[in-house]
Amino acid sequence: MTPIRVLIADDHVMVQESFKMVLDREPDIQVIGEARDGREAIRLSRSLKPDVVLMDISMPLLTGLDAIHLVREAMPHVKVVVVTMFHKEPYIRQAFEQGALGYVLKTAPVSELVAAIRKAAKGEYFLSAQIKHTIINAYITNKETGKGAPTHFDRLTDREKQVFRMIVKGLSIKSIADLLHISPKTVAKHRSNLMEKLELQDNLALVRYALKNGIFTPEDLTI
Repeated sequence: MTPIRVLIADDHVMVQESFKMVLDREPDIQVIGEARDGREAIRLSRSLKPDVVLMDISMPLLTGLDAIHLVREAMPHVKVVVVTMFHKEPYIRQAFEQGALGYVLKTAPVSELVAAIRKAAKGEYFLSAQIKHTIINAYITNKETGKGAPTHFDRLTDREKQVFRMIVKGLSIKSIADLLHISPKTVAKHRSNLMEKLELQDNLALVRYALKNGIFTPEDLTI
């Protein structure tokens, strides 16, 4: 039996070591590497070619959400499972929009993490039990309050959402251009377009918008 090759992307060493210790007990799973931030997750995904990447959302330099998209864009065969503390609906929705196949809470039983890896390796979706309740509750709340209509953020293109998150995270135009393999001029154009769509004037306003709408949490921005 060929084991499922797994890359762990998390900026906390203790979390990485805990995941590796747990997964090394599974005969059909092999941990082949660990990344400490979003950029390293992309680099190691390209060089190690894992079957599944376990991706934290809140990481330095580049968020897990954008790392998911860039990993999937460069290597469509690589499957991504988000493993995080964030259980709010906007994070879950964005993760799957970026191409994740699984979403597991760090507080979930080990059995859920293992099941998510095996499901993702086969191209199947997996949600933590608690996440299912979050999705259902969000659906019911939106239905009752009429909040299901698209927001300004929903109207952004995928690339504009990427640029938005990277700007909020503090990356420069040049850094964003390097990560996305586009010109700084193109990044600036995306920034201008998303600013106009969101009716915002500067980067500080973007940060406030991200916090207000649950796209980022204060803890995410302090890392």
